[in-house]
Amino acid sequence: MNSQKKILIITYYWPPAGGPGVQRWLKFAKYLPEFGWKPVIYTPENPSYPLLDESLMKDVPKDIEIVKTRIWEPYQLAEKLNKSNKKFKAGQFDVGKNQSWKSRLSIWVRGNFFIPDARVFWVKPSVTFLENYLKENKIDVVVTSGPPHSLHLIGLNLKKKNSGLKWIADFRDPWTEISYYKHLKLTKSSDNKHRQLESEVFKNADITLATSYTDAENFRKKGANSFCITNGFDESDSITQTLKNTDQQNFTLSYIGVLEQLRNPENLWKVLDDLVQENSSFAKSFILKFAGRIDDKILQTIENSALRKHINNFGYLSHDKAVEEMENSDLLLITNFPNDSSKGIIPGKIFEYLATGKQIISFGPDDADVSRILNETQAGKHFSYDDSQMVKEFILEKFDLWKNGNLLKNTQSIEQFSRKNLTRKLAEILD
Repeated sequence: MNSQKKILIITYYWPPAGGPGVQRWLKFAKYLPEFGWKPVIYTPENPSYPLLDESLMKDVPKDIEIVKTRIWEPYQLAEKLNKSNKKFKAGQFDVGKNQSWKSRLSIWVRGNFFIPDARVFWVKPSVTFLENYLKENKIDVVVTSGPPHSLHLIGLNLKKKNSGLKWIADFRDPWTEISYYKHLKLTKSSDNKHRQLESEVFKNADITLATSYTDAENFRKKGANSFCITNGFDESDSITQTLKNTDQQNFTLSYIGVLEQLRNPENLWKVLDDLVQENSSFAKSFILKFAGRIDDKILQTIENSALRKHINNFGYLSHDKAVEEMENSDLLLITNFPNDSSKGIIPGKIFEYLATGKQIISFGPDDADVSRILNETQAGKHFSYDDSQMVKEFILEKFDLWKNGNLLKNTQSIEQFSRKNLTRKLAEILD
């Protein structure tokens, strides 16, 4: 055990936090000891998580050292001003005509007063605390994982105080390139401040990790020593071996996760609405299943269409249950923001979708990284938000295969995305 190197992981999200943000470093921490690294977690003592998922606690290594300090977050004040501010914690916004003046004010305050984000008040006390911790404990590598990107400022300040420190900045999402950045209503000076801090992080971190090929390339252009390690699936989460698809009566299209207005596939709802009205065989079998948090306004639209009788909405489920619902589906839906700047977003759930062997229907910009993964693995098809006819053909093709019992599982070329193999890749970069 003593021969293991130590890696300090600075992360805001840690179990019992739910959602995709927590899983990346939870899984790395789980497998790193197999590759000679002993993880130590630094995380807030009293965080304000938008979602909780106790089922993820089982992946926390039994003997892991977890160091905590208190954080002050202004979200409680924001939530008093406007209940929909709870969405901000998950990076969700009302857009366009759905924005009230309170929403507009809150977004403006969030973007211009809390740079880079509302967890910025944890930076100074953390730097003071960790400076002492690093003096008293031998740590070989420090990792900061964002968002919240304020955590990278902890790494930046520690690096400035000790240039010999090996620091890795892990970007689960981009900073100024993220699709909602332009919705933050930033003043010129706030925009400059965000970009200047991002640039300092890129130039000072020894290694910058990206979760997509496009992000890694974009970060390199901005001066980062960048590598791509995508997210992945954990074989131990899959229940494929033991579970047969229990629902042979219904052809089920499922969306698992959070769906907000900025990546709402309106063309898909329209195609499905047409299909249940035109095709009685399809209408008899079709179920549209949601497991997660679906924006109220999206649900409202679907419930006002012919699809209302076909909806099965479970609300937020634990990770284990969500995996079960993936397994009990025939088609799995994934959506991305429509703009070109989002080509590099690879939603974490695509890897869990891949592990099920089920077919995937994806929406987002052309030439997206998701499209590259689906082509490589033959696991489904990627469409733009303008496609309708091709979407209809794809769904009908899968429906006909299902009806004849020929919709087969496909798990070719997916081992590269297993959490264990990705951790091996991380260990090679660390060494």
